[in-house]
Amino acid sequence: MVGKTSMWRNPSYLESSTGIFFFFCAWGVWWSFYQRWLVTGLGMTNTQVGNIYSINSVATLIIMFVYGVIQDELGVKRRLAVFIAAIAALVGPFVQFVYAPLMRSNLVLGAVLGAVVLSAGFMSGCSLIEAITERYSRKFGFEYGQSRAWGSFGYAIVALIAGFAFNVNPMINFWLGSAFGVCMLLVYAFWIPDEQRTEIKRESTPEGEKSQPSLRDMIHVLGMPALWLLIIFMIFTNTFYTVFDQQMFPTYYANLFPTPEQGNEVYGILNSFQVFLESAMMGVVPVIMRKIGVRNSLLLGATVMFARIGLCGFFHDPIAVSVVKLFHSIEVPLFCLPAFRYFTLHFNPKLSATLYMVGFQIASQVGQVVLSTPLGMLHDRAGDRTTFYTISIVVLVALIYGFFVLKKDDQQVDGDPFIRDSQKVKVVEA
Repeated sequence: MVGKTSMWRNPSYLESSTGIFFFFCAWGVWWSFYQRWLVTGLGMTNTQVGNIYSINSVATLIIMFVYGVIQDELGVKRRLAVFIAAIAALVGPFVQFVYAPLMRSNLVLGAVLGAVVLSAGFMSGCSLIEAITERYSRKFGFEYGQSRAWGSFGYAIVALIAGFAFNVNPMINFWLGSAFGVCMLLVYAFWIPDEQRTEIKRESTPEGEKSQPSLRDMIHVLGMPALWLLIIFMIFTNTFYTVFDQQMFPTYYANLFPTPEQGNEVYGILNSFQVFLESAMMGVVPVIMRKIGVRNSLLLGATVMFARIGLCGFFHDPIAVSVVKLFHSIEVPLFCLPAFRYFTLHFNPKLSATLYMVGFQIASQVGQVVLSTPLGMLHDRAGDRTTFYTISIVVLVALIYGFFVLKKDDQQVDGDPFIRDSQKVKVVEA
């Protein structure tokens, strides 16, 4: 791990952290209340919201795979990051003048167009920005988790004000997203440290080209049995980050309060506090991984998800539900960071962006396409408690499945080996 002093003197760490900070600000300020906007602003039912999320997920999984393939070809070049930042900078006018009016006049057309734009700029863009940051961390000597923590920190800051802005006018949130998107665009377009310029030139040479994966290598990814076993695990675990936390929880939580406005404000504050904790956990989870390993960290993340969603069905008191919601701050890093390390441990690290897109993010999007609408219908008919218990049981089954199919850290090591702290001690003693 790079020391603290070295970290702050590392220009690529500073650039990557600033870029991912502004991206999550641009996304989180409207995404945290997107479901509430669909319900209260556009008057949609839970089933319709499920349909919107399903359409968004279809667009996301297609765009995400394309992003992964292109970025692995680009290496450390950031053309896609600039493209994503440009979309983020335009989200306010797009929603105000195109997306919202079209959703009211022609729901299907509006949903499809919105899915393409919002997915290209944010849902797929999130995975691409994370993949670029992780690649930079390996290339330029800094800890990915420490850089990714700035993304969570940015999300936490905007979540704190999002509820208050939403109560004034939901469109304020989208325009704030544009303002942060402009800052993000400036970072990725103009802040290029010398070490990155040198690496870009090196990759442009014939020797550098050989280090990049071929299209055949990328297609070969889809034929890996170990990858598909992981995909199934992700479909029935990480999928519920969006299905439960974005599609169902905000309205459920707001309805626990005397008025929706009070619920919106408290949810914004709670969401902000939760993501602040998540930011801190991004620095703690690498330590946990070194203690218990990559595979066990992923299984621990699924265990926390099972307990969190189930307890949300058990409790109906705002204070108790708020405490349970904070488990999310442990769960997200336990999926995000070990997933990246799992790919670079068991697969070719040159394919890290494609593998992350396909094995982690696209798997989650496929799950959302399949599960969002039926779970939305179940939510309309059976209510909160039955739906939450159903999701929790599905995660429990996936957890048991993962215990048997996920590779141990010393099995099929086709990438960078992972050494726990206990193993380092044994090596030193030997």
